[in-house]
Amino acid sequence: MASEPRVVITGMGWVTPLGHSVQSVWEALMAGRSGVGKISRFDAATFKTNFASEVKNYRLEDHLTSAEQHADAGLNAKFALGAAAQAFRQAGLDQPSVKLNPRRFGLYLGSGEGTLDFDNYAAAHLAGWDEAARKVNGQKWAASAYKRMNPAREIEQEANMTISHVAWAFNCRGPASNCLTACAASIQAIGEAFEIIRRGDADIMFAGGAHSMIHPLGITGFIRLTALSSRSDEYTTVPRPFDQTRDGFVMGEGAGMLVLETLEHAKARGAKILAEIAGYGSSADAFRITDMHPQGDGPKAAMLEALTQAGINPMQLDATGRPPIHYISAHGTGTKENDKIETAAIKAVFGPHAPSIPISSIKSMLGHLIAAAGVSNVISSVMAINSGWVPPTINYKTPDAELDLDYVPNTPRNLTDRGGVRACLCNAYGFGGQNDCLVIRAV
Repeated sequence: MASEPRVVITGMGWVTPLGHSVQSVWEALMAGRSGVGKISRFDAATFKTNFASEVKNYRLEDHLTSAEQHADAGLNAKFALGAAAQAFRQAGLDQPSVKLNPRRFGLYLGSGEGTLDFDNYAAAHLAGWDEAARKVNGQKWAASAYKRMNPAREIEQEANMTISHVAWAFNCRGPASNCLTACAASIQAIGEAFEIIRRGDADIMFAGGAHSMIHPLGITGFIRLTALSSRSDEYTTVPRPFDQTRDGFVMGEGAGMLVLETLEHAKARGAKILAEIAGYGSSADAFRITDMHPQGDGPKAAMLEALTQAGINPMQLDATGRPPIHYISAHGTGTKENDKIETAAIKAVFGPHAPSIPISSIKSMLGHLIAAAGVSNVISSVMAINSGWVPPTINYKTPDAELDLDYVPNTPRNLTDRGGVRACLCNAYGFGGQNDCLVIRAV
């Protein structure tokens, strides 16, 4: 039986609150810069949490020549299109010499539901129907709102619209799927795209995720879940992953995209190979909707499966005497339970070697990009592999006695004197009990 093909990453794109390109975001992460600020998307003055990590000054036309065709797209799709355009160019797929078979070019994304059409309801209100008038004549107000609803915007609320826009823009006619497994979605999407290529159903795949939930419903929902930090008077110093004073995550938004292909396919067309996807693991807690299993059974199972696929024994040191994973890009939300359980799961998997592995949460700077969070961990891991540096966990001031691993506090770390970064583990865990992990390594 022939061995399964190796799958590599040849292109990456990033749209985040810290920048609209991989290089600009990476430089911001290495500088320990935060994207958190007061919400400007809507008036959040009376909200318990009135801050978030917003994408600012983003213009799709700066990335995509066909931007006008996507004018009615939601933010999810617009962010994904910009990230896809970057990845497409970095992979060299825009070169005339590259002849793509569109039926062998697919995509698998983790994209959330689109932003609800709040602005059209606001337009109806501003047209003259104040609250008193709505109570007196609600039918007329409803009719006024109805006339202002843009049907093109309504369909954009569907989660699958993001893949439709990306497929249209890049003529992807191969396998096309979307998953919405909450915060684990884009790691799952990359893992499933990896499997599609390995079984021979596509030559090239876009894989990643996009999400924007910075609107009244999204913020209100997570406030009610008590998942968001409520330190509105200290928003410049949150979130605080792994810190004893952590009190929740900060809502973010954005997109990340990868180009995946087999090693042989990439070599044949002379593409630059950035890293290899070596293993993928997925599990479900089957415990509660909003809580992780207290023993971390699901995260542990997903990590072990990814390591097994990669042929890595987590208890065995590598040839340089280091643990076999050189860096863990943690889920690290900054909530009390998540950070405690993720730490316990890492210790269960790596045993006595766990304290020797640098671990960081880039959510401390980006905020939580929800469905786009996992792909962000992957992109930062690829950059770590190619630079030898790992990003920090900022806002880490007060150690928690129960959380005693190496969280790379506040400043980036240069690992080149230890042999660089050859293998990374990327974690993503979602509401509902989804757990997805990838092993990324140098080629």
